[in-house]
Amino acid sequence: MPAVMYRLAHLSDPHIPPSRRPRRRELLFSQRLVGWTNWRRSRRDVHRREVLDVLTGDLEREAPDHIAVTGDLTIVSSRAEWTACREWLNEIGHGDHVSLVPGNHDAYTRGAVPATRRAWREYMTGDGADPDESMARFPYLRRRGPLALVGVSSAVATAPFLATGKIGSSQLERLETMLAELRSADLFRVVLIHHPPLRTQGDRYRRLLDGKHFVEMVGRLGAELVLHGHDHTSTVRHIESPREPVPVIGVPSASALAFGGKPAAAYNVYEIDRGRHGWNCTMSVRGFEDEAISETQRRPLWRDGHAVVG
Repeated sequence: MPAVMYRLAHLSDPHIPPSRRPRRRELLFSQRLVGWTNWRRSRRDVHRREVLDVLTGDLEREAPDHIAVTGDLTIVSSRAEWTACREWLNEIGHGDHVSLVPGNHDAYTRGAVPATRRAWREYMTGDGADPDESMARFPYLRRRGPLALVGVSSAVATAPFLATGKIGSSQLERLETMLAELRSADLFRVVLIHHPPLRTQGDRYRRLLDGKHFVEMVGRLGAELVLHGHDHTSTVRHIESPREPVPVIGVPSASALAFGGKPAAAYNVYEIDRGRHGWNCTMSVRGFEDEAISETQRRPLWRDGHAVVG
């Protein structure tokens, strides 16, 4: 009997505008003032709610088995945004159907880090964890169909004009234990993180500070996919591994118009099944063409248990 195809959707960086501007006291003496000024001056002309609504409407019609969202739901992580983002999450699916990790915009201040973990905790709660706990805990593990979804937080408060991320030593230790245990499980391992773990030219002020440790760990212990956002572009790279290279996939912002060399909004759909000789995974990119969403690219990532490179 043939294996059942499982479909995972991945989107990121929706930057959902709130129904009202942040309160004055939320903007004073914090990075929020810089971020909100940038939003008012230019970014609100690029990130459009109507674009996000068209994309999520297409996502609803595609009806994937599960949805992964890799952060930056907010603009400056104000109280009004936490509510607006929670409403959007409810629209695309309930907590069991959507797995979320936060991004740097969701951690614009130290107080925003625990606040977003409380506000969206049902979407960031691992299997067996108490959904009524006050805050989500990372990394988390969710088993959905043939998938093992591992959510890692790289969202930390930074100084103004920085967009760096950090996993931290305690989270890295728990992640190593989790990945080691999953090596013996017959599951397709998907790691979710906001910041790209592999460095690119010119990312000094936007990089994952402990990305080297993450890359070494994933290369040593393995995974089938690493999904991220942050760069607002579509990328396929690989982490080298003694067994098979691990695909590392980035997606554009889910609300963006094409601007400044960045593509218009898009999301990915991964079709995953278990063949006779190992995992198969095909990635479809669904993005804007002539003001409508369609499939713009389709490529294999895994075939018969082997990563497809190039």
